[in-house]
Amino acid sequence: MQEQAPDREAAAIQAAAQRGDADAQLRLGIMHLEGEGVALDLGEAIHWLRQAADQGNAGAQLLLGLMYCGGHGVAQDQAQGAQWCHKAAEQGNARAQALVGTMYVEGRAVRRDYAQAASWFGKAAQQGHANAQYNLGLMFDTGQGVRQDIAQAAEWYIKAAQQGHAKAQYNLGVMYATGQGVCQDAAQALKWYRKAAQQGHAKAQYNLGLLHGDGWGVRQDDARAAKWYRKAALQGLAQAQYNLGVAYDRGQGVRKHAARALKWYLKAARQGEARAQYNLGVMHEMGRGVKQNTATAKEWYRQACDNGLQEGCDEYARLNKAGF
Repeated sequence: MQEQAPDREAAAIQAAAQRGDADAQLRLGIMHLEGEGVALDLGEAIHWLRQAADQGNAGAQLLLGLMYCGGHGVAQDQAQGAQWCHKAAEQGNARAQALVGTMYVEGRAVRRDYAQAASWFGKAAQQGHANAQYNLGLMFDTGQGVRQDIAQAAEWYIKAAQQGHAKAQYNLGVMYATGQGVCQDAAQALKWYRKAAQQGHAKAQYNLGLLHGDGWGVRQDDARAAKWYRKAALQGLAQAQYNLGVAYDRGQGVRKHAARALKWYLKAARQGEARAQYNLGVMHEMGRGVKQNTATAKEWYRQACDNGLQEGCDEYARLNKAGF
């Protein structure tokens, strides 16, 4: 009996859809998309979504727009997708409004227009759409599409951050750390960096490492600093890889280990981190953690110099003058 219930429900929804019920048509379209109670059939999904969309169902219009944009069950057509998303947005669908805002930022299927983007983000943000709140904050932060207003940016970041938006939490942490748009507050910076870091935001993890390393707003703790540097380093953040290399090089918060220092310096150096390139030069010249090789040291000094580090230029010139 329990196994037949979904079929009866699907039949009832199908009957309502055939009678012209737009909500049922949307539901049936989604069921065909997911193969829930009916056959998975993208063509049928498109058919019922279009039926609902033509009746003005905003949810169906948005879903149809997404399918045209992605080419799912229908030939990809960005312009058609944008039109359907726009129809849903005009009816007040917050997700559609946020998506249309993104389209105007990227110039995807519409002419790039930051003022239009800000307008649509604003509509979605007022309805509590977290990503739109973040994007609106970003526009006030940078002055794109609106007059720059750092305090307004902070207000929107706060709204998005309170909903768990990691990028907003990170940006809010930066604002509290620097005193831009809000009063400088180390404890608040720490709080928001931690929230973003716990969601895997690499720059927040790195900045949290800096706060622990410097003892700003929190008890100084090299081990905790190294822990956060490692998390960010594993995500490929060059500054964190460099700082983790320094930790191993000096034995700060971790056991001193030249080979591990070399490993992390190398990862950062390959991304153009000049300080890591310089330190690799030192390690190769001194034979610390690696076989001594002056020619390789000189090459790392040159790369550090090319990336704007004066110490790299000085050491390169010294070795050059010495005939290496």
